[in-house]
Amino acid sequence: MTSFRDTARSATAAMRDVFPATPLQRNAHLSERFGADIWLKREDLSPVRSYKLRGAFNAMRKVLENEPEKGLFVCASAGNHAQGVAFMCRHFGVSGVIFMPVTTPQQKIHKTRTFGGDAIEVRLTGDYFDDTLASAKAFCADKGAHFLAPFDDPDVIEGQASVAVEIKEQLGDLPDRVILPVGGGGLSAGVRSYFEDGCDYTFVEPAGGASLAAALAAGKPIKLDKVDSFVDGAAVACIGEQPFARLADVDPADVRTAPEDRICVTMLEMLNVEGVVLEPAGALAVDVLVDVADQIRGKTVVCVTSGGNFDFERLPEVKERAQRYSGVKKYFILRLPQRPGALKEFLNILGPQDDIARFEYLKKSARNFGSVLIGIETREAGNFEVLFDKLDKAGFTYRDITDDAILSEFLI
Repeated sequence: MTSFRDTARSATAAMRDVFPATPLQRNAHLSERFGADIWLKREDLSPVRSYKLRGAFNAMRKVLENEPEKGLFVCASAGNHAQGVAFMCRHFGVSGVIFMPVTTPQQKIHKTRTFGGDAIEVRLTGDYFDDTLASAKAFCADKGAHFLAPFDDPDVIEGQASVAVEIKEQLGDLPDRVILPVGGGGLSAGVRSYFEDGCDYTFVEPAGGASLAAALAAGKPIKLDKVDSFVDGAAVACIGEQPFARLADVDPADVRTAPEDRICVTMLEMLNVEGVVLEPAGALAVDVLVDVADQIRGKTVVCVTSGGNFDFERLPEVKERAQRYSGVKKYFILRLPQRPGALKEFLNILGPQDDIARFEYLKKSARNFGSVLIGIETREAGNFEVLFDKLDKAGFTYRDITDDAILSEFLI
């Protein structure tokens, strides 16, 4: 019987006619910071800037080998899977219909059309992904097309395992630990199935979409009640059944969650220090290094940077979230006396490194006090302790709403 390793190697060899292996690069900055030999598997440098074209290639290849007459493929995706499928439709000379939510950013729609060219058609349907998926599957049933799943497919898992094949070839050996981002689980299932017990693993999920951790706790895939969509490449409500079958015996202690705001800090660090553009999901493996620092010291570690499809229109949001997480930016509501000179008194309390980034004040003639929504940026988080101490001594009334999710959503 042909083993999973054999089929993964065959899939990898076949890929070389389509695109080269992505680089495995030692990162001196991270290695020095964590006292380890840290390598980045740069899936953000694939032709579609993510690993998703691997699974799409292998699944499509297998279908066409068994059914050469099959000429229509369908997927539902708002991101990297759509681009991978589009790329492969053009490569294999088949037609593709890609269903995307109506709310998909134009940048992602344009990139998908660019990769697929005349081989694909993009159909925008549904405000939510569940509606989009239902439309895609209904279309498949009506037209007899083949639905290309993003992760819950053995051929997709086999294709994603090519990441592990390349790591072994490029490193010359297995790493001590491989750190894998988890969304639907296809990548993690493929890499772990190939390496088996040859190395240690850290699986990292966004805190707002920890579907693997939930499945391990329940003993089966379960749908999360709520998902934070910020880490859109890995924010999956339910891990795939077939990936979970390969991950069901994972030690829950090896599954970590990364706070969305901390991921923003990591994205900015990689951009500013290393010049590496990562999407939120692509930064997961690097972000979690701080949580496993004691486990990796002196070890050889491979972090899979799974994607770099980052829309720079999101950069202000990423910077904002990073500053708030780092404690150098805060928002608060200040109760300001409605008398001449009150504002000047407040301004004189600010320190030399404190900068006003937001100021909204509504004077109400029938009241003695007015409310001010104010945002302050500073260079060091500790400066806020000094500022708040001065405000207290001066008798100002204020409320820090930086971490108040409801007020922040409406006011900030």
